[in-house]
Amino acid sequence: MPNKLYQIFGKEKCDIDFTLSYEFFMNYEEAKDKMAKLGQQHIFKYYDKLSDEQRVSLLKQVEETDFSVLSRLGKGADATRGTFSPLAAMQLSEIEQCGQEFHDIGVEAIKSGKVAALLLAGGMGTRLGSDDPKGMFNVGITKPVYIFERIILNLLDVVKETGTWIMLFIMTSEKNHDATTAFLKEHDYFGYKKDRIVFFKQDMAPACDFDGKLYMEAKDRISTSPNGNAGWYSSMVRAGLDKILDREGIEWINIFAVDNVLQRMCDPVFVGATINSNVSVGSKVVRKAAPDEKVGVMCLEDGKPSIVEYYELSKEMMDAKDENGDPAYNYGVILNYLFRVSELSKVTDDKMPLHIVKKKIPYIDENGESVKPTEPNGFKFEQLVLDMIHQLSSCLPFEVDREKEFAPIKNATGVDSVESARELLIKNNVEL
Repeated sequence: MPNKLYQIFGKEKCDIDFTLSYEFFMNYEEAKDKMAKLGQQHIFKYYDKLSDEQRVSLLKQVEETDFSVLSRLGKGADATRGTFSPLAAMQLSEIEQCGQEFHDIGVEAIKSGKVAALLLAGGMGTRLGSDDPKGMFNVGITKPVYIFERIILNLLDVVKETGTWIMLFIMTSEKNHDATTAFLKEHDYFGYKKDRIVFFKQDMAPACDFDGKLYMEAKDRISTSPNGNAGWYSSMVRAGLDKILDREGIEWINIFAVDNVLQRMCDPVFVGATINSNVSVGSKVVRKAAPDEKVGVMCLEDGKPSIVEYYELSKEMMDAKDENGDPAYNYGVILNYLFRVSELSKVTDDKMPLHIVKKKIPYIDENGESVKPTEPNGFKFEQLVLDMIHQLSSCLPFEVDREKEFAPIKNATGVDSVESARELLIKNNVEL
């Protein structure tokens, strides 16, 4: 039992309370000194009024949160974009022509245990009008049909086809971990084998006002948010899950987003085409519905694979044609990537650009009252998958039929909404 626990809480309390005994990392004086050096000692304003458990929670958060991002404020753009050029995709016609060959290569890799799936499930359903994790949202009409359910059933199609239980990693966040794990357990993981599922939490980044002062979302809690969709790999490593990759002999990880209910994971044809192309990463893409559709587009940036965001596309780029007369920047990403594990060591946090984004950040004011701003009031810090891809040497954009594999749920109504996803699910013979 660490002596500093006795000093802070008393021996009797520590001996009784398992949480205090085994989950405590940093004492108050150490934490106060750390935050004073950062000019953030205001986070302890209500410390004397907190319960013992609340104090432990706050001190643990101080211990675990990466505050180094705050030093990047005021330095302008973290990274400037390079020179863009088109990157040709493997189109549906070529995939159909070589489909059986790709399929056989993919099935062999899956049966050999070389392929894992990783679900990015750290988000909440706030924009859908829900306080639950996004994966718990019910898209059914006449019966419950949950986003998590559709994702897992899609992966089960491959399990049944190959006779192989694929390792499924599920990345949650601090805000939704308990709800997510409880929900999936309650629904018996929708038929997926429990011992082939591994949960882990995404690392969190602090949120601050425009002057760099940390926000508190509660008297015992610093305001934080997930550190971007590139945080999956560093979070895996920090959780020690790279040991599972080594132990299982996993050579490829298919990462995918929770909000696309038609997402096909560990698809043997996609896996086989990526392996056969001898690239660092494969990316499922869809042909854009319109030149100005709000999707990121696969491209080359300074000769290396990258993604140009829709708002970065110039008119010249939108008008550019390839050798067949088709739009040169025509394939949008759907956040479904197959990474070669051996290449991921090249992707390091210190080389990754940090995106500083203005956001609406709920907080408690000087009187300890909760405030929900209507306008952006501070910064969040993110690292993005596009920057991971740009650190790698090669990428295969792999076209899929958007009506069969692209039904994102980002809004309650309108474009990329619950409504549009339901229409596409019904088209794909999913009973709602």
